[in-house]
Amino acid sequence: MVYISGEEMTNYASKLIVKSWIEPYFDTGKWEEFDLSCINRDKTDDQVLHDAVSAGSKIGAIFKEPTITPTKEQVEEFGLSRPLGSPNGAMRKGWNGITISRDTIHIEGVELGFKQPVLFERHAVGGEYGAGWKTVGRGKLLTTFHPEKGDPLLVDSRDLDNDHNVAVVYHNPLDNVTDLAHHFFQRCLEQEVVPYVVTKKTVFKWQEGFWEIHKSVFDEHYKEKFASKGLLSKTGGELQHLISDAATMQIIRWTGGNFGMSAHNYDGDMLTDEVAQVHRSPGFITSNLIGKRDDGVMIKEFEASHGTVTDLWHAHLRGEETSLNPLGLVEAMIGAMQHGAKLELEAGGPEENYEKVMTWTTTLRKAMHNTFRYGQGTRDLSGPDGFTTEDFVKKVAWRLERYLIQGEDETAPELSEPDRAFRRNHKVDEDAVQEMFASYDTDGNGSIDIDEFTNLLVKLGVAPQKVDREKGKKADV
Repeated sequence: MVYISGEEMTNYASKLIVKSWIEPYFDTGKWEEFDLSCINRDKTDDQVLHDAVSAGSKIGAIFKEPTITPTKEQVEEFGLSRPLGSPNGAMRKGWNGITISRDTIHIEGVELGFKQPVLFERHAVGGEYGAGWKTVGRGKLLTTFHPEKGDPLLVDSRDLDNDHNVAVVYHNPLDNVTDLAHHFFQRCLEQEVVPYVVTKKTVFKWQEGFWEIHKSVFDEHYKEKFASKGLLSKTGGELQHLISDAATMQIIRWTGGNFGMSAHNYDGDMLTDEVAQVHRSPGFITSNLIGKRDDGVMIKEFEASHGTVTDLWHAHLRGEETSLNPLGLVEAMIGAMQHGAKLELEAGGPEENYEKVMTWTTTLRKAMHNTFRYGQGTRDLSGPDGFTTEDFVKKVAWRLERYLIQGEDETAPELSEPDRAFRRNHKVDEDAVQEMFASYDTDGNGSIDIDEFTNLLVKLGVAPQKVDREKGKKADV
């Protein structure tokens, strides 16, 4: 597989994981490694990025540590010769990016925000991220399409009567949405979750095509399969469309999980951030770029959805204890190793290798999960007495070795959701919370009864809605 290294705290933790968990069991000689730290990208004039993309296209299985897109201040701090753009655009283009799969990560036996899996597909191309724009004054703005053959087509014409305007142009490519839809529905079917397609097509009419392609693929290939599993009972027997505004509210309401959403690039970016916060934090969802080689082989790049964790890195440099939860990093590593083993098997490699990779990754996940369940996790889940970054890696390494030799012979305790106050970014204004509580405790008795609680939910817009079971639609309430 391809291993792309980044920097700061996640790079440090990844090195510990590879040394303690992977190298004792695997020869990593077939890994092609690329250093995408800012300093190395600058030193190679970004040739290292192009080489990494090329290797990823060839091999098809990629693990990527979080990287830094430097700010103006960081360009000076790192001594870079020029600003550097995000590597993600080059990767999505080079790997024919179709979708970014961002799913909730669950620790077996530990309750988190969503009780069951939430799957999400974010279209990997198009939308605002590739927009062209100019600041302009008064005048006429024309948007004209020039086809490869034929006459030009006027897309839009408008008069600008403000002295100060920003003109923006972007497009949504639709050729790969069929592949996106198949990938989405296959995953929802495998994990038995209810699929929803999210757009704002009632207002943004140009988004109709995204929905129509999903609907066509679903009706032709998947509708009967979903129906036979009882996964359409809440949607009237049909694939359901959600307006993006409604999706933001349903994500808060549907904490039971067991649903999937597919959305345009920007909506997917926004909504998956919301999923992460409801579930616990960005460290508890995946971020997997799915592409497709010209010969049809699937390219999959796996990374943690969080950043390089700068605050813990600075603490580490000061010689202070740190406690980084590597869950997202490890799920990405597991995904890349499993996909690499699958591609090798499909290319005629020995089945024994594939089985060993699958056994090891499954055992690693169990060893890590049980370490959390025994209260030996990092401090974001186990509180102030939790393990440091280094001690957690050592403890999982010990449990992994024992499980691989002896097999799992223990039943770890099940835990309710860990206090969110354990998180480093927990900065709740207690006075404001007390004031809010008092506003709903209308009789001032220090508790909220069912009527007051219902009023609170209605005002926040998260009250559960009655459902017309026959039609599978929300009833007016």
